[in-house]
Parts: sequence; C-alpha cells; structure tokens
Amino acid sequence: MADELDNFRLYREEMNRKILDSGNLELKRFFALDSAVYQAGSLDARTKELLGLVASTVLRCNDCILYHIDQCIKAGISDAEFRETMSIALVVGGSITIPHMRYAFDMWEKAREHGS
Repeated sequence: MADELDNFRLYREEMNRKILDSGNLELKRFFALDSAVYQAGSLDARTKELLGLVASTVLRCNDCILYHIDQCIKAGISDAEFRETMSIALVVGGSITIPHMRYAFDMWEKAREHGS
C-alpha cells in the first residue's frame, strides 16, 4: 500500500502542477477554491475531510476516495469514525456504492497498516 499511496501522491502532485502551469485562470481559481474549502472554518478540517470522503464514495470516485482517506489519516480520523462515515455514504448513495466502499475499506486498512 505504501507504494500505491506514494505513487498516487506523486502522480497527483505532478498532474496538478501541469494543470496549474497551463496558465488557465479558471483552473487555477477552481484548484484554489478546492484547497480553501477544506480548511477549518465553521466546520473543523477533520469534519470537512469526512464530508469529502462521503461525497467521493457517493460519487464513486476511487481517486477521490484515496485522496480523502490519505487526508483523514493525516487528520487523525479513527477507525470508528471512518466506519461511521462509510455508513453515511452507504445510506446516501445506496447499494451502488458498495464496490467503492470495498475499495475504501481496503485502502483504509492498508494505509493504517503502513502508518501512512
């Protein structure tokens, strides 16, 4: 998992840099908004990452799920908080999210095992 997560981080960083270096103002604005919205405000950053994880699962975006799992682990989210978050995603998204929940549980477990 460490390699998979490290590869994901490197790829994401490289591609984000290419996108931002394209000089497109709208892309830069969106990326800035995406970064800013997850900062603490009325909601703390931990809660926002959990919300991002729910949305990513409901939208069935495995790259997004992995990104938010990485952020949740960095934010100190517990196993119990992760599982409760996944239960919300299942209720909101329905059974079609189950394959993505499998992925999320697998990535969560592997990331936790490797102390990522």
